[in-house]
Amino acid sequence: MAGLYFEEFEIGREFHHEFSRTVTEMDNTMFSLLTMNPQPLHIDAHFSEKTEFGQRLFNSLYTLGIMIGMSVYDTTLGTTIGNLGMTDVKFPKPVFHGDTLKAHTKIISKRASKSRPTQGIVEFEHTMTNQRGEVVASCRRTGLMHCKPKA
Repeated sequence: MAGLYFEEFEIGREFHHEFSRTVTEMDNTMFSLLTMNPQPLHIDAHFSEKTEFGQRLFNSLYTLGIMIGMSVYDTTLGTTIGNLGMTDVKFPKPVFHGDTLKAHTKIISKRASKSRPTQGIVEFEHTMTNQRGEVVASCRRTGLMHCKPKA
């Protein structure tokens, strides 16, 4: 698997994820409706034209999901047990249809699990930028990771 085991994470290590993603109107509408979010800022062009943004906003929860998803291949693919939590979630700039997004991850902390000797806890700081280099999302995420298998 491409993911790293607990022991392989180094505090301060940074990952500039290669994947990028241009988000579309279809992405936004489908995600908003599938998650039962009828917010007109996401799904109603005429309503949104009258807001300060002048257009529909891309759903921030989908932005969060894409940001974390972009990090998986480089960090946790096949080596994670699960997410323990997310904090400090921020969306400092709006995302619009047609924006191209890229993600960056930094390892903030790690510690061995006190109750699970074959696992450890890693804290990730994720940041997402648009095609202009503006930060559009960030969060801290705590993941429970497998330790390297004993030979």
